[in-house]
Formats: sequence, structure tokens, C-alpha cells
Amino acid sequence: MKIYLAGPDVFLPDALVIGRRKADICSRHGVRGLYPLDNSVDLAAGAASRAIFAGNEAMMDAADAIIANLTPFRGHGADPGTVYELGYMAGRRKLCLGYSNDPSTYAERVCRSTDVKAADGRLVDPQGLTVEDFGLSDNLMMIHALERYGCALVTPRQRPDDVWHDLAAFETCVRLAAERL
Repeated sequence: MKIYLAGPDVFLPDALVIGRRKADICSRHGVRGLYPLDNSVDLAAGAASRAIFAGNEAMMDAADAIIANLTPFRGHGADPGTVYELGYMAGRRKLCLGYSNDPSTYAERVCRSTDVKAADGRLVDPQGLTVEDFGLSDNLMMIHALERYGCALVTPRQRPDDVWHDLAAFETCVRLAAERL
């Protein structure tokens, strides 16, 4: 069984090392991890972004499942590319699992970084825009897609010191996927 390993891990300085660690964890559980950086792409080529897109889409098509790293990335929520990949796989009714190494809710993260006020029974930011507050780790569409097409988002009890290198929640997802596949 093959699992597409989605997440912003590909942007880390040691992205290839993380990919190998994740693939090794998959192997220990009897599944094969497909890491986006396994695709060979000439980044200097004019159509590099299209080649990355096509390679990742081909990997997702070949995979039986996805494990998405939904740890907040460059903001309050998950990496948008990873969210697209999760939606792509859910749309194909493939097994969807995800984890976040930040166990706080989306609303908690927004409240920590900006002035949020209660107004008319909802939370609003300084621009008057509603802050989604359903007690979920991220946007409801992602969280409920995981529940519908796989299992609930896996989070640690406490945020690890190094959210990008702690793979305990990831390994839980691999174990769950291996049991389901």
C-alpha cells in the first residue's frame, strides 16, 4: 500500500532527511511512503512549477491514502498546498489522515496574534471579519473531511518543542493507515 506524504516539510532546510525519516517509519509499518521531493524536477526550468504539480498529482493518483501534516505553517492554519492535496484525495474517496503538532484551536491561535473581540455572538478580527470558532484545530472543511474519509485529526497533548521534526503524531497516522489498508 502507498501513502502520499503531504505537508510543508518540503520547505524545511533538511527536507530530504525528514522525507527519508517518514519513509522509514512507513516501511516499518509495512506501507510505502511517497514523498513529494522524490520527484525529480529541474527547478531552473521554465515550467518547474507545472512539473512539481504534475509529479505530485501523479503520486497522489498512485497512492491509496494521504497523511497530511496540517501543523500551522506561516500563519494561523495549515499550508494551502497541503490543504489542496487533502481535498484532492478526499475528492477521490481515498483514505485521508492528518496530524498537527499544534494542539491549540484555530481561534486560540488567531486570538494570540491579533485583537479579537466578541460581537453578536461571534468572534471578529480587527477588520470585522468572523473568526471561525467551532473548537477545531483548523478550518471545519479539513477537519470533517478527515473524519469522513479517514479518522480524526491526530494531535499531541502538548505542543512539541520542535513541531517540524517531532514525528510521533505522524507515526500514529501511519499505524492507523496500515491498520485500515
